Amino acid sequence: MSRFAVIASGGKQHRVTEGEVLRLEKLPGEPGQAITFEKVLMVGGDGAVAVGKPFVEGSSVEAEVVRQDRAKKVQILKFRRRQNYMRRQGHRQQFTEVRITSING
Repeated sequence: MSRFAVIASGGKQHRVTEGEVLRLEKLPGEPGQAITFEKVLMVGGDGAVAVGKPFVEGSSVEAEVVRQDRAKKVQILKFRRRQNYMRRQGHRQQFTEVRITSING
């Protein structure tokens, strides 16, 4: 069993392993730049698990920014029948794609 960690980023929690590529809410950084996640909620692997209260002391997750981009368009439609009411709206959510390089702690 490989090492894994649960990190908090962008108001969400993500279970990550080394080498994994995932999309997170927009983070500052250019492609190729290193990012450190200090908010580690849990670290596990090889039969041992460390759970934080709320965060695991002395642990961090290192990642590298792969790209900054925008996701597919999200369509929002508000409609009330027989009331002559319809509103269309849409947006493209920005995201940061990162590759997990190491789990420390």
